[in-house]
Amino acid sequence: MQVEIKEPRIKCYKCMRPSSSCICKHINTIQTKTRFTILMHPKEYKKEKNGTGHMTKLQLKNSEIIVGVDFTNNARVNEILNKENCSFLLYPGKDNFNLSTRKSSEVNSFMGNTPHIFILDGTWPCARKMLKLSKNLQKLKRVSFDNKIQSKFIIKQQPESLCLSTIESVYTVLNLLNKANVEQCETKHLLLPFEKMIAYQIECIINPNNKKYRPSTRREMIPKDMYKSNQQRSTIYEQEN
Repeated sequence: MQVEIKEPRIKCYKCMRPSSSCICKHINTIQTKTRFTILMHPKEYKKEKNGTGHMTKLQLKNSEIIVGVDFTNNARVNEILNKENCSFLLYPGKDNFNLSTRKSSEVNSFMGNTPHIFILDGTWPCARKMLKLSKNLQKLKRVSFDNKIQSKFIIKQQPESLCLSTIESVYTVLNLLNKANVEQCETKHLLLPFEKMIAYQIECIINPNNKKYRPSTRREMIPKDMYKSNQQRSTIYEQEN
């Protein structure tokens, strides 16, 4: 009996995607005064095909990824918190400092010249668990924004219609900080690799003759109005206990 041996997929180890859908040529790294630390849940870390946390890191020079669940005793996180005076957690909440509604002078006074923003990267249940367990993150000042646009992440279900991916959230925050003159960075091409990834995956779904698309996968686009009911040391991985 002859057994067919399939050739392994060639992978790009920069964007962590198959070479057939590599987005590296669309990466346009920007420099920001704001430091972004992406706290990535281990489940999100494994999403090589459609996770946007790693993509966000590639687009931002002043950023890093730390993987884990409970960051209470995480050495790197605590090192940052002990060193930085202007650290914030991007997280929704009515009592948070809302970047969308504050005056420029208020944003400048609150954020400082070189803010450091922590972002929880994972599904909403995972993000809530990360915050619940991480006592050090609970002490941080929280910032948020009013989102009035629908996510372009149409291949992924979100708990609410106005929920954004990690890279879209960073894009929104940077534009608000630009408006308040805290930042002076160009965000025009920040979402380009994200948009190219979505376009490629949609093409795979709607084109039945595409040999790169797995035939066992359901070829159906789910409308976006259907939601679920309920460089140096840049990536640090911590096992979940």
